Amino acid sequence: MSEKETAPPSKKASRAKNTTLKAPKTSRTKKTVDIDDEQVATYLKAHPDFFTKHLQLLEDLSIPHPSGGATSLISKQLALFRDRYQEMENQLIELIEIARDNDAVVNRMHKLNLALLDAKTLKEVVTNVNLVLSEYFLTDFVAIRLIQSPLQTECDDIFISPDSKDLKPFARELSYGLPRCGQPTLTQARVLFGFNANEVKSCAIIPMLFTELEGLLAIGSRDENRFHSSMGHLFLTQMSEVIATRLITLLKTDK
Repeated sequence: MSEKETAPPSKKASRAKNTTLKAPKTSRTKKTVDIDDEQVATYLKAHPDFFTKHLQLLEDLSIPHPSGGATSLISKQLALFRDRYQEMENQLIELIEIARDNDAVVNRMHKLNLALLDAKTLKEVVTNVNLVLSEYFLTDFVAIRLIQSPLQTECDDIFISPDSKDLKPFARELSYGLPRCGQPTLTQARVLFGFNANEVKSCAIIPMLFTELEGLLAIGSRDENRFHSSMGHLFLTQMSEVIATRLITLLKTDK
């Protein structure tokens, strides 16, 4: 064997040989996909349980808060739920209160109807109306004035002659035919409530205008806020109707 054939390979040659045995490196390029807000929203809407499966993401999420800071999505959601629940609870409480008020009104009107049916004379109507309105409606003063010539009865003071000057203070109420609530004029209070006029701080003046009867029903209070201009008229009108109906029946009997 020749010396050339047995000589060990040089370091340079060995390094070159080892280099050729290494696998070539290949560069892999990652493709990026742009996703807009609408796509994210669509996905979350289609997968409402997404955050249930990825709770850890909630720790990193934040959304703008009206206070200027930031809050977690779940905190904001809970706050919205609380606000919505409170709003619904307030509405429910309001409906319950309205229902209770309506029940109370129905019961009071029932008492008034029974008292009117029990009255056999004009005087008993006036007495029973005063008792019911005082006890169940918590009023201080009640006045009934019928616009017609006085009859020979026990309560002539409830009649006002059609040509009486006492009707002038009520020209507005009688022309409009609607209840008016608020503070009466002193002249009105004197015609309706007599010597108690100065004690009446607010009242409801309700015209009773029917084919067979014209008159006024007045309910007074020492509380200046009891009857005010923003009050509804339905209940007052219904009250005047049932009272007037009983009065018409008794007036026919007396004639």
